[in-house]
Amino acid sequence: MDITTLFTNKPNPNIPALAPGDTVKVNAKIVERGRERTQLFQGVVIRVRRGADGGNFTIRHITHGVGVEHTFPFSSPLVEKVEVVRHGKVRRAKLYYLRGLGSKASRTKEKREKD
Repeated sequence: MDITTLFTNKPNPNIPALAPGDTVKVNAKIVERGRERTQLFQGVVIRVRRGADGGNFTIRHITHGVGVEHTFPFSSPLVEKVEVVRHGKVRRAKLYYLRGLGSKASRTKEKREKD
């Protein structure tokens, strides 16, 4: 028995194609005390996993000197909108080395568009 036969994941149409190094803004629904609100997460995509379960992506940003990472599934209905702010130029698939760097040192170059 395979996981693909048990579940049929429909990808969220509000999530565009992402790559590691991209800076994104994610609007996610948060439920607190029975109330629902939208929270904005902005950061660098450090990991994109694609798999039979639909996959997920992890973004990281630094707030008040502390690194914060958040993982979002591609098929989650709680993700309202994902906007790509800039495409980063990186040479790795997983950017875990950014965890050891500060906010200024962890900046990536921007990928240039071909004319």
